[in-house]
Amino acid sequence: MMTRKRTNPMEYREGMEIIDSDMMEKILEMLGNYDYQKYTDEDVKLALLKEHLSIDDFGAILSPAAMPYLENMAKKAVSETRNHFGNGVSLFTPLYISNYCENHCIYCGFNCKNKIRRGKLSVEEMEIELKAIAKTGLKEILILTGESRHQSGVSYIGEAVKLAGKYFSTIGIEIYPLNSDEYAYLHECGADFVSVYQETYNINKYEQVHLSGSKRVFPYRFYSQERALLGGMRGVSFGSLLGLDDFRKDAFAAGLHAFLIQQKYPHAEIGFSTPRLRPFINNADNNPNDVHEKQLLQVMLAYRLFMPYAGITISTRERAGFRDNVIGMVATKISGGVSVGIGGHNLEEKGDEQFEISDPRSVSEVHQMIITKGLQPVYSDYIRV
Repeated sequence: MMTRKRTNPMEYREGMEIIDSDMMEKILEMLGNYDYQKYTDEDVKLALLKEHLSIDDFGAILSPAAMPYLENMAKKAVSETRNHFGNGVSLFTPLYISNYCENHCIYCGFNCKNKIRRGKLSVEEMEIELKAIAKTGLKEILILTGESRHQSGVSYIGEAVKLAGKYFSTIGIEIYPLNSDEYAYLHECGADFVSVYQETYNINKYEQVHLSGSKRVFPYRFYSQERALLGGMRGVSFGSLLGLDDFRKDAFAAGLHAFLIQQKYPHAEIGFSTPRLRPFINNADNNPNDVHEKQLLQVMLAYRLFMPYAGITISTRERAGFRDNVIGMVATKISGGVSVGIGGHNLEEKGDEQFEISDPRSVSEVHQMIITKGLQPVYSDYIRV
């Protein structure tokens, strides 16, 4: 039996836009030099005394040496969060409109080799779902698809964004990477934010877990946020899938990536998400390696102290108690009423879920929790005109 030769993950494919930037090389070099074992208690203490953290300070508070100082980091994080975000916590929900995928990523339930029920919403079904979500009072929506240009083309996503604009003041998209002109088109349709996660910044590991499909091309994915900003998007979000590789190095690289984008595009709104591996259909043992709640908290705290202005989202991948504890302290955005199948808000789900969630609470339940914590639920920061 012939074995198919795998493509080079560093080679662009036809139609993929190449932009003039050396940011990837810079980050990979800094990542190669990042030795988190070198940091001491003294390094962590000195970092926590500073008003503005350097890249080296960021490396220190992500290191194992910082684990005994999480309480100190949390106190400082609360102050930074209140200074820059007040006591508001933004609410949103995701809407998955398609789960067709052309990539073979071994950690994801949507991967093209996984035998799941596939489905996509029609334009009419999208509107039914959007109306149902809007009735909860939410004003921010995140539209997601599997990574399939064939089944979920840019024009299809554009129709979803246009429809969402009838009901929501803020629209984010979490889809496959696009060229800058395609991001510009979706921005014209009404999209504000783009979330793209590199999954891991370790090229060798990236190659091992992305076996086929366009997602296998590391640099094209890496430059997604920059192309989105060149296409006019207001904000971009960064993150790694914690537990896929060495989580400290991946968290360090994602932080650097966001930091350098902020320096290059000072007008951009920067966000972080910190997803951990979750079980999915046909792979119930897909759990994070050595990334427990304490380690996850450390990563979130490090992001807040390194980039105080950045928004941080806490996912329904995490249990309710953990999510409740991190809002106000470090997280500024939380989802409620989540369905990770295709549809599921008003319609019966047409396709299987991407992963298992841990917090099934409704929007009203999350709203009440925020109030109980002495915080203010925020439904809209923007008015669409």
